[in-house]
Amino acid sequence: MITSGGKPLGGKGGCLKKVAVYLVLSLVAVFIVFPFAWMFLTSFKPEADVVTYPPRLFPRDITLANYVDIWKRIPFSVFFLNTLIFAGSVTLLSLFLDSLTAYALSRLSFPGRDVIFLVILATLMVPFHVIMISLFVTIYRMGWVNTYAALIVPRATNAFGIFMLRQFFLTIPPALEDAARIDGCSEFRIYWQIILPLSKPALATLAVFHFMYNWNDLLWPLIVTTSTRMRTLPAGLALFMGKHVVEYAILMAGATIALAPLILGFLFAQRYFVRGIVLTGLKE
Repeated sequence: MITSGGKPLGGKGGCLKKVAVYLVLSLVAVFIVFPFAWMFLTSFKPEADVVTYPPRLFPRDITLANYVDIWKRIPFSVFFLNTLIFAGSVTLLSLFLDSLTAYALSRLSFPGRDVIFLVILATLMVPFHVIMISLFVTIYRMGWVNTYAALIVPRATNAFGIFMLRQFFLTIPPALEDAARIDGCSEFRIYWQIILPLSKPALATLAVFHFMYNWNDLLWPLIVTTSTRMRTLPAGLALFMGKHVVEYAILMAGATIALAPLILGFLFAQRYFVRGIVLTGLKE
């Protein structure tokens, strides 16, 4: 940018400020990436190198034995499949139910709509640990312990997802659905063929949030599953954390494999994810 005298604005002060900002951001990025780099490199170390002192970031001898042992020592494929079914089913079911509820709260007019929305928002202030015991008792009485239903049904909808999609739906012009109603479209058809296609960024963002949260969840699957055949990855990897010994190298190999689907999912939905974060407003 040029001033009337032909001199650039900012000068050295602006350059130094920009350099300082990039330096701070680079340091933050290093702090974020470092634990993942340590995990990845540790997965290629022999167990003796993991516990050596002083600790080393890079392995002395690279080995793939940990990635081989993880499949032999525990039923890793079963854990992986259970986690995929759990996280994938919850994500798809939550997107459908959350979007249905958000459509009703944002595009339809009915008595008590705002009160219902406030009640849903109020549930965000209730920690899961408060309802955990009563929820487990309900699951136990229904005979759902050690079933996919116990894992999936309690997570079928989410107040945060309803709130997020409602805010996005409010940004869609009402003229689109008014024109659809004039053409004779039902409310469900408007929701399915007009609102949802226009909401791909918000849906992709929410899908990433749901999938990541449930993929990494340890507490709830650990509570409602008691057999090895129903364990998820976080619960299954906890088997390597014994009372006296922790097998870090194998644990890091399992964590690295478990992290791969999350990275691939985020990369696949990245462009929708960024747009969803930007476009999801707080419109009243």
